[in-house]
Amino acid sequence: MDFGQGLNDAWRAVATFVPKLAAFLLILLIGWFVAKAVAKLVDKVLERVGFDRLVERGGIRRMLSNSKYDASDLLAKLVYYALLLITLQIAFGVWGPNPVSELLTGIVSWLPKAAVAIIIVVVAGAVASAVKDFIGGALGGLSYGRVLANIASIFIWALGIIAALNQIGVATTVTTPVLIAVLATVGGILVVGVGGGLVRPMQQRWEGWLGRAEQELPQAQAQAEAYQRGREDAGRTGTPAQAEPVTAPVPAAARPDPVLGERRPDER
Repeated sequence: MDFGQGLNDAWRAVATFVPKLAAFLLILLIGWFVAKAVAKLVDKVLERVGFDRLVERGGIRRMLSNSKYDASDLLAKLVYYALLLITLQIAFGVWGPNPVSELLTGIVSWLPKAAVAIIIVVVAGAVASAVKDFIGGALGGLSYGRVLANIASIFIWALGIIAALNQIGVATTVTTPVLIAVLATVGGILVVGVGGGLVRPMQQRWEGWLGRAEQELPQAQAQAEAYQRGREDAGRTGTPAQAEPVTAPVPAAARPDPVLGERRPDER
């Protein structure tokens, strides 16, 4: 047995391992410092451009009310951990091809999709909140104004979530079966209910809805005109626009007497 050859092989292995270990640790250290610096920079930039206000308009702030991080801090943390993953990928690449490096490569390649999905959700939330406020302000005096505002907001939220899931590659396995099931259920209810035995009740409901809409149309026009006047006044004065309340005229018989006050019908 050649002990000299074995000793030389051991020293050769150590001499090959030590530089790789030093490079691995150095890459981790530099990447950690870079990740912390970039995360702080991202947090300051997002706060400067008003990212938290945009998220608050989108309604996402309520989701983060019990969290110790606000929206900009959370996004900065995501950037920090993303840079750490990239650092780990580069550091493990020093050892050559290995399963850990392949796993990290797959995760890092998925990170841009996740970032785009987050942006889509934030933008969809802001648009949904703006549309809800607009419809609620324009049709606030109607009985179905709030319902229409909520339906429009939920629809925009659903589109944003579906687009985000599609961006990260989950739409095929989650959203498509759910959408098909919902549409099939609604279609089945309409075919069986409306076509089978609910023709007369549905007709009565539609007549009631259309009659109510026709009665409330003048009030809707007045509400829209008041809202437009409020926006014009806000544009001139720089104050937020508020729709003027539209109230029905009070009959003369129901008005209180300015001297005697409100009287009961039996008082003469």
